[in-house]
Amino acid sequence: MFKNWKSMAEKFEIETYALYLAYKDPKVPLHIKVVILLVITYLLSPIDLIPDFIPLLGYIDDFLLITAGIPILLKMVPKEIMDEYRESAKIKFSEGIPKSRFAALIIVLIWVLAAVIILNFVIKFI
Repeated sequence: MFKNWKSMAEKFEIETYALYLAYKDPKVPLHIKVVILLVITYLLSPIDLIPDFIPLLGYIDDFLLITAGIPILLKMVPKEIMDEYRESAKIKFSEGIPKSRFAALIIVLIWVLAAVIILNFVIKFI
């Protein structure tokens, strides 16, 4: 059972990274690039429309995005482009999971900014 979950998670990682690579391809239409950017940014963002600490509801947005959003995106991108980038993503993941220090920095800065705004808000009302 856990082996199946692990393979599904690995496939999801590869598909998501392949979408990211397709996003950078000039042959992909602009409207598809915008949707890819929005979906992947939301998936990677620590900030959700429905906070995860809310029981059951907190994970519905993530679940719907993963189970419906990613497959829809995979169908929107031309098949030959996705096939090419799937292979690139598989090779990259076989070498080790790609890491982006810049993306990590952006996420940390978003959290720091959110904390400063909340702290400022709390101080004004105390």
